[in-house]
Amino acid sequence: MKLENIGFYTLEDKRAKEVSLMTNLYRCELLITSKCNFNCLYCRGTDKSADISFTQALRILAYWAKENLINIRFSGGEPTMVTWLPDIVQAAVSLGMQRVAVSTNGSASRELYNELIDKGVNDFSISLDACCASTGDMMSGSSNMWEKVTSNIKHIAARTYVTVGVVLTETNINELPEIIKFASYELGVNDIRIITAAQWDKTLKGIDIPQDILDRHPILNYRITNFRKGKQVRGITERDNPMCPLVLDDAAVKGDHHYPCIIKMREGCDPIGKIGPNMRQERYEYYLKTNCYKDPICKKNCLDVCIDYNNKVKELNHESNYKRNKNTLGYYKTEG
Repeated sequence: MKLENIGFYTLEDKRAKEVSLMTNLYRCELLITSKCNFNCLYCRGTDKSADISFTQALRILAYWAKENLINIRFSGGEPTMVTWLPDIVQAAVSLGMQRVAVSTNGSASRELYNELIDKGVNDFSISLDACCASTGDMMSGSSNMWEKVTSNIKHIAARTYVTVGVVLTETNINELPEIIKFASYELGVNDIRIITAAQWDKTLKGIDIPQDILDRHPILNYRITNFRKGKQVRGITERDNPMCPLVLDDAAVKGDHHYPCIIKMREGCDPIGKIGPNMRQERYEYYLKTNCYKDPICKKNCLDVCIDYNNKVKELNHESNYKRNKNTLGYYKTEG
């Protein structure tokens, strides 16, 4: 599977070339709870406005369905703590959403994960910040959960697509090669997402990962390649596209409000607007007026994959110093 064909990490030329106010919604992430049974060292958490009802969630899904949403992710908090999670998954599938993802810490019951798969979840993102119980407990702020979490990861990976998310801090950075080997060889996951914590964004060098692991995991390979080039996970440079076409067909939603992206939402930015018929237009207007390089959250925290996608949009739509494309990219200024 190529990186450009993975729903939540797309660098696909077709999407980048066609993205507009009028194209289908590509990806939306819906926070359904602020509750969590872990207390991870690096977690930004979320406030109680993320605690929505099943009725609210259905209303948001119904709106997104009208925009032909392709990929949806349910997150939190810990979404498996919400009793109606299987029902909203089933609703998303019935509305035609193709990739239905759940972000989880892996601590729920085996029976619940099986039910979610049976209802239609075909993408799990599960936290794995260690390769042993002692570091795992320290990173998650919990105790006696390591065996359950790793057993669940292995079980779920045998049934459907699973990526593990490895958030790096000074606590676990020295264990990174062993974490990757453990996830790939022992747990059998589909891919591995390594990311430096927002509070600890370092340029990583000298990471020795077996080539057979890189060959199997395109997301991991993408990021390790960036590390080897001296590129950090986070941060926009003057050379990058200062505009964010990603907001045109990608959204993060908490409560009744939509945000530019999940990163900005977790870092405390204001919402763009409220969910409803004006959402796409509001995001288009945000796109036109926002210079990400001058935005302190974007400049420091925007992820490499988002930056590369936005740069690709600029490259594929570069015809002159100023381009006018009605109802799509608006006035698009390029530099140099």
